[in-house]
Amino acid sequence: MWNFMENNSTRKNIKKKGASNFLIQGTILAVAGIVVRIIGMFYRIPLASILGDEGNGYYSSAFSIYSILLIVSSYSLPTAVSKMVATRIAKKEYVNSFRVLKVSMFYGTVVGGLGAAVLWFGADVFANQFLKMPYTSYALKTLAPTIWIIAYLGVIRGYFQGLGTMLPTAISQVFEQIVNAAVSIYAAAKLFEAGLKSNILHGATEYSYAFGAAGGTIGTGVGAFAALLFLAFILFNYRPVIKKQARRDRSRYRETYESISKILILTVFPIVLSSVAYNISIVIDNSIYGIGMSALGMDASEIASNWGVYSGKYRLLFNIPVAIANSLASALIPSLSQAVAERNRGQIVRKVSMVIRFSMIISIPSTIGLTVLAAPICNLLFAKSDNTALISMMVYGSSAVAFFSLSTVTNAVLQGINHMKTPLKNAVISLILHVGILCVMLFVFKMGIYGVLYSNVLFAITMCIFNGLAIGKYLRYRQEVIKTFLLPLFASAVMGAAAYGIYVLIHLISKSNFLGVIAAIIIAMAVYGVLLLKLRCIDEKELNSLPGGRRIVDIARKFHLL
Repeated sequence: MWNFMENNSTRKNIKKKGASNFLIQGTILAVAGIVVRIIGMFYRIPLASILGDEGNGYYSSAFSIYSILLIVSSYSLPTAVSKMVATRIAKKEYVNSFRVLKVSMFYGTVVGGLGAAVLWFGADVFANQFLKMPYTSYALKTLAPTIWIIAYLGVIRGYFQGLGTMLPTAISQVFEQIVNAAVSIYAAAKLFEAGLKSNILHGATEYSYAFGAAGGTIGTGVGAFAALLFLAFILFNYRPVIKKQARRDRSRYRETYESISKILILTVFPIVLSSVAYNISIVIDNSIYGIGMSALGMDASEIASNWGVYSGKYRLLFNIPVAIANSLASALIPSLSQAVAERNRGQIVRKVSMVIRFSMIISIPSTIGLTVLAAPICNLLFAKSDNTALISMMVYGSSAVAFFSLSTVTNAVLQGINHMKTPLKNAVISLILHVGILCVMLFVFKMGIYGVLYSNVLFAITMCIFNGLAIGKYLRYRQEVIKTFLLPLFASAVMGAAAYGIYVLIHLISKSNFLGVIAAIIIAMAVYGVLLLKLRCIDEKELNSLPGGRRIVDIARKFHLL
């Protein structure tokens, strides 16, 4: 059980600084996550234009298989490594923390290589049997080496996160995405042209889309390799600090590489399983939708086109604000692990409350904004496409932003307090319910791609409920409702009305969709920010703990908002 005693006032000050630092590090990673998603969104626009909906369907389907293999092999490594390193740093076991890095690199070599081999040699099976899209195999094989690269990348990122700094991860993510964007667009265009020649040679129409999708995936590997070189350089230059810490290490216990390996596997395994169960829904959806629509008489190109709109455009948009929740979760896990190691229940509860509230303060207005401005945003970003289906998906499916954000951070809370099997159990139950609901929607009500959309929202809702009950049980934690949910929802509703009104007015005057969207977003941010302060949803102390928060406080005081 928890030890509620603090040693002295100095320790209390350290805790306060630690809580503030957690939010700062989370904000750094969140900002990087937003930048990465924005870059991703903007490079996906010309990429989608090059590939078309059909090629985008191949591209997205390949990524769904790649993502699951990545999760199984190496996606869990940053979380596991950061958790193990943070626990040892809290105990000042610096030598043991570096040994975690060494063991993790060996583990990454093995599982990364296995994951890459499975994707390369199994590409045709995945494409033909699971996806019912044979031409996806080209993109799958192109993605195979990336799994190996990501394994090493994840280990180094996890090590620095465990040390309490998110800056190397943040910078490497942005650098990775910039390289990815440039290479993906160039390679997709060149290989699409090569595919057109193959179409003529073979009397087919699919090679251009398949080659173009493969070209788009090349950038993923090149970007990851560039980020790995950057982090390897940072780690190389960090060696003097590691050696200095090792000399200061007075801990008597030296963990063996064998014992660390066992702990790493025991830490990784439940995270992998829960991550697979949590993320595999997109692969299952892809497979069930492909098989179901094929059985109902839809041809492969139409299946790929519909999936391209859903996975390549709709999910692209709603994942941008969800990225903030992912970033807060990444910062929370090592921070919670340190608090657990120090047996400080008060600090744990404060951090849990803080991360849930801040994720809702961001995700709820994002949900409302994507709903009321669905048509203007979709038509701005995908101007050359018929966006009727996409707009409808955004209107009816934007609530996924709030629910996936909440389920993401609650997963992190449970992992951070050493209840890593609980998210797995909750994800499996939610997944079973999700598959059952999806099958009913597809085969009974024949809702098509909208069945996939609605069942995914319900999956996130059930995850939120189960995770919330578990956190309440393990931490004796009672979720605050008014400042976390109700006030942000009220402020977001007012914000949404203001944003829509401004858009209609500006568009009516200027006839410009671009100006209307920009004006609506600016007004929305201003209205929402003012309401948050006026409703006391966020206070001066919390603002000061954010990067740039003091400047916000000064501006708020100037306009008598605080």
